[in-house]
Formats: sequence, C-alpha cells, structure tokens
Amino acid sequence: MRNPPPEADAPRAPHTPVLLATQLLFNTGFYAVVPFLALVLSEDFGVAAAAVGLILGVRTFAQQGMFLVGGVLADRIGARRVILLGCAVRVAGFATLAASLMVASPQLALFVTGTVLTGLGGALFSPGLNVLLADAEHRRSPAVHGRRASLFAWLSITGELGAVIGPILGAALLGWGFATVALFGAAFFVLIGLFLAYALPAPTRVAARGAHDTRHGRWWSLRDRRFVGFSTAHAADLLAYNQLYLALPLQLAMTPGAAPATAAMFAWVSLLTLTLQLPVARWSASVGAAVALRTGYLLSAAGFAVMAVGALSPVTDAVRVTIVFVAASLVVMGHMTTHPTALSLAPRFAGLHPTGSFFGLLATCGGIAVLVGNLIFGALLGIDGMPAAAWLFLAAPLIVAALVAPRLVPANRPA
Repeated sequence: MRNPPPEADAPRAPHTPVLLATQLLFNTGFYAVVPFLALVLSEDFGVAAAAVGLILGVRTFAQQGMFLVGGVLADRIGARRVILLGCAVRVAGFATLAASLMVASPQLALFVTGTVLTGLGGALFSPGLNVLLADAEHRRSPAVHGRRASLFAWLSITGELGAVIGPILGAALLGWGFATVALFGAAFFVLIGLFLAYALPAPTRVAARGAHDTRHGRWWSLRDRRFVGFSTAHAADLLAYNQLYLALPLQLAMTPGAAPATAAMFAWVSLLTLTLQLPVARWSASVGAAVALRTGYLLSAAGFAVMAVGALSPVTDAVRVTIVFVAASLVVMGHMTTHPTALSLAPRFAGLHPTGSFFGLLATCGGIAVLVGNLIFGALLGIDGMPAAAWLFLAAPLIVAALVAPRLVPANRPA
C-alpha cells in the first residue's frame, strides 16, 4: 500500500467526477488557444516555417520536459497547491500572448514568452492531477480492478472531449482576433482555478513514514533504475503519438485538399478515442499490463511500417490519404492501449513512495524523445530517397519498447 507524501500536505479524497471534469476543462481551455499559435506566428509575425516549428517545439518541451519538476513539486507541496499554481501560470501565459498583440507593434519576444508559460502551466497541474487520480484509483474496490477500465482510461476520454470542444470555441472567437481568443483562455483558466479551489478538498498534514522517504522521497523516480528504464522505453509511445500532429499531416500536405483531409483525420482520431478507449482499456485490464503494453507498441509500429511501405513506390493521392488514415488508426489504437496502462503502473513502481515524480519522469522522458526524435525524423525525411527510412526510424523505438517494457512491469502489490 502506498503511503502519502512525507512531511507534506495530503489531500482528502476529491470525488472522481471532479477530477475527470478537471481534465475536460483543462483541455477545452488549452485547445481553444494553442492550435492557433502556428497561424499567428506565420501571419501576424511573419515567422518562417522552421522557426514556427522551433518555437512550438520549445513550448512542448517546456510542458512535457518539465513534468518531472511538476511531479516533484506535487510531492513536496501537495497536489492541490501545484494544480492551482499551474492554473495561475497558464493564466499568465495566455494573458501574455494577448498582450503581445495588443501593443502598438506586435512583440514576438513577448509572444514566445507566453507560449513557454502555457507549457510550464501544464507541467505543473497535470502531474498533480495524475497524483490525485492515482489515489482515487487506489481507493476503488479491489473487486473492480482487473474487470473495469482504469480511471486513466476515463481521463483519456474526457481529455479527448476537451480536445474536440476547445478548437470549436477558439475558431468561433478568432473572428475578433487572436488576442480575444487568448484573453478568453486566460479568463477560462481563472474560472477553472476558482472551481478547483472550491472543489478540491483542503489538504491535511500527514506524518512521514520511514526515514528514507524523508530524505529522498521527492526524487525516488530517478533512484529507481527499473522505472527509469521503463520510462525511457515508454517514451516511444509519446514520440509516436506526436506524429499525428507532425509527420502524418505533412504527408497529407502533399495532396490536394490537404486542409479538409487533415481535419477529417483529427475527427477520425477523436471518434476512435471516444468510442474505443473504454473497450480497449477493459481488454488491457483483462490480459494484464505486459501483454497490453507489447500489443500497443506493436500496433503503433505497424502504423509506421504501413507508411514505410507506401513510401517505397509512387501512389495516387487517394491511396496516400488512405495510407495515412490507416497509419493514424494504428497509432491511436496503440496509444489507447499503452498510455493508460503506463499511467496506471506508475503507482505500482512507486510502492511506498510519493507518486508525483514517477508521473513526472514518465512524461519528461516522452518530451525528450519528441524533441530529439522529431529532429532526426525531419533530417531523414529531407534526404532524397530516404522517406521509408524515416518512417522505420519511428517504428524502431516502439519495437524496442515492446521487447523491453513488459519485462520491467512490477508485480502487483497487495492493497
């Protein structure tokens, strides 16, 4: 059984619907603003495509790469406090984005600062939310485990709903200018913060259990070689999932009607997630973590193998679009299988130690993989005659993960 964070404030149990609603609100506010950053950078600031990619890559790394810091803070000051702090930082980020366009001459440096702050806000509140959800999962009836989808699967569904609703709200406001969209995002996160300040129970002081926790509990994830290895292997999943927003749209951009095809792909991915996440999660629970992880990684690898085969010979535009949709389906199916499973394993790795840094390290390794992997993929894709090699490069870490990660899965601990 896991102990609460040592010498820290431990939250009383919030209701699970509050936590899932929080994820829905977070993603709604996020996707109302962030999908339009590239458009503003290119049109309002005249930034070249390569620089746009770099700026957005820095934003992503500021979020995913800093999850470990957010997780450690959740262990140190409490999940509730770090969630509220993350909301405040994201409000500052969105307000800064708006301010950069409301001055007489748009300020690129201010805009970039705002994009980084939006990432840092997510790096704070997401690990805290994972900590609270892990506690809620731990309190579920033992009879539930192994038969129902984990709460992390439900987290994926509510997050996907927010990812669908957010861009619709943002697009509706974009006619008044992006500054209006950003101010809406800031106001929305102010309301989220106020809601959570009321809805998340105030923490209570708990005593440390064990001297080793007092001295090292905040960084136990880095001291656990088995978990470091697992996090490194699982990073392949986030690298693969990120290609839904980078590599696959690039392929669609080579066809007529790229914009509607890309929109249709994202709608298809959302539909798959909303309809299949729970059945996939129930299947994963029934077969066990090791089998689920291996299957998920191989499904995603198969998606990139399909892309590699398609790159070996000339294809029509219709066939190219079909290949991309098949690849996207396999990648999202793999992600639906592996991601909730990996999140549910973090508390098992943590054992008697706080879980925040474990969730943080899992995401940080993924952020590093995305930053480095995207650079390598882009370089390979730019070499004449090497497109198939670029897709196989994305498949390779997934195959390694399928071989390595299941062997690192910890045994179930008694409740």
